[in-house]
Amino acid sequence: MGAVDTVLADGVLVGVPRLPIAERAAALDAALDRHLADRAAGEAAAVAGVFDLALPDLELAAGDAAAGTPLWQACRARSRSRYGGQARVVRPRARWADLVLPDTHVAQLRSLVAAVHHRTRVLHEWGFADRSSRGLGTAALFAGPSGTGKTLAAEVIARELGLDLVVVDLSQVVSKFIGETEKNLSRVFDAVEDGAAVLLFDEADTLFGKRTEVRDSHDRYANLEVGYMLQRMESFTGLAILTTNARSVLDQAFLRRLRLVVTFPYPDRAARETMWRRAFPAGVPADVDPERLAAVDLPGGGIAAAALTAAYVGADGERITGDQVATATRWELAKNGRSLGGR
Repeated sequence: MGAVDTVLADGVLVGVPRLPIAERAAALDAALDRHLADRAAGEAAAVAGVFDLALPDLELAAGDAAAGTPLWQACRARSRSRYGGQARVVRPRARWADLVLPDTHVAQLRSLVAAVHHRTRVLHEWGFADRSSRGLGTAALFAGPSGTGKTLAAEVIARELGLDLVVVDLSQVVSKFIGETEKNLSRVFDAVEDGAAVLLFDEADTLFGKRTEVRDSHDRYANLEVGYMLQRMESFTGLAILTTNARSVLDQAFLRRLRLVVTFPYPDRAARETMWRRAFPAGVPADVDPERLAAVDLPGGGIAAAALTAAYVGADGERITGDQVATATRWELAKNGRSLGGR
């Protein structure tokens, strides 16, 4: 993963590489032995494959594990990085049950979880990392219309992995000054690699758009930014998820470097009915007719928003009424200039 910069007494900056995974796993095992901490067979190797901790932090995590903290959580707590204003950290709460997707799509999402869990075995025990130092991370594109669950799926994956979800704030990363965008992105990538998290680029076409014919200096520097992103994504060793509503505008070079592309479908009536059945938390007193509501053409994000609006509208009473749900649904449609008479 990333290197640690050390300044010597004479002012020379020297890059000290991180421990390789095998050495990190051995160091963690030794620290756990010193602290008399229990762990499952192979657990230290699996944890070391995800969390890039320095030796002092490994020792502290082993102490936490000996005190009763699960080893994964102990390393997660010791690895959290700071991202300044360039990214925000989301503590994921969404679960697999919150996703309404075809089984084939869920299988693709679960394969991303497997790619992180089994990273040590595949790359190092089975030798795939010996073939190349690039492309060792996992990058996936979630493409589809707005409101179809792309960001929600990223949160589900992060929660399943027991990792933070780091959402890049493009408004803070992208700069009009030459070279600043690349510097900002480098800081985010390095922090995520050091801290072990799922990296999310929402509306990724802003950064990963197609390179253009160079007509002026603006085009040249824009193409340099895209080139940098290609290079950095290829060297990134973690899990990065890109979302887009417009797959066609992405540079084809990015698509070739992706491990997985998941196309999120616009929900049909059966899927919308399932979403309405799950829209209100268990125990919420709500009069909902999922079959009737499913006739209204709303994606999952719109259904969730309508349900929350209805809950606020109905909170003064003992129940959320069907009329209140219908009103909230009309309001959700109106946000996009639509009515119950059409899409």
